[in-house]
Amino acid sequence: MLKKENRIRLDKEFDRVFKAGQSFYGKEIGLKLAKNSLEISRYGILINTKVSKKAVIRNKIKRQLRAIIERNMASISKGNDIVIIVFPQILDKNFKEIENILLAGFKRLKIY
Repeated sequence: MLKKENRIRLDKEFDRVFKAGQSFYGKEIGLKLAKNSLEISRYGILINTKVSKKAVIRNKIKRQLRAIIERNMASISKGNDIVIIVFPQILDKNFKEIENILLAGFKRLKIY
């Protein structure tokens, strides 16, 4: 579980990242990145009901993404707000494939 200080929760914070941020989009996930004025990085995950109608599946994907972020937090540069957008193609992937996709996106944005 990500600490409260490492989460983006407010709509205005999400809006700021979408307006001012860099982006990377793949088939399974999209990433938006914006600098913040904090000593830590914060993360937000957006997963629509188009991915799955079942909340159980959507929550499982969120838990997997949070676990990947926690495992690699020391390697991710500090001072960023990162929003992860999940697309339906992620349902075909297992945990290791999701981890590789997410870390590849972080590398493309030059924060890993």
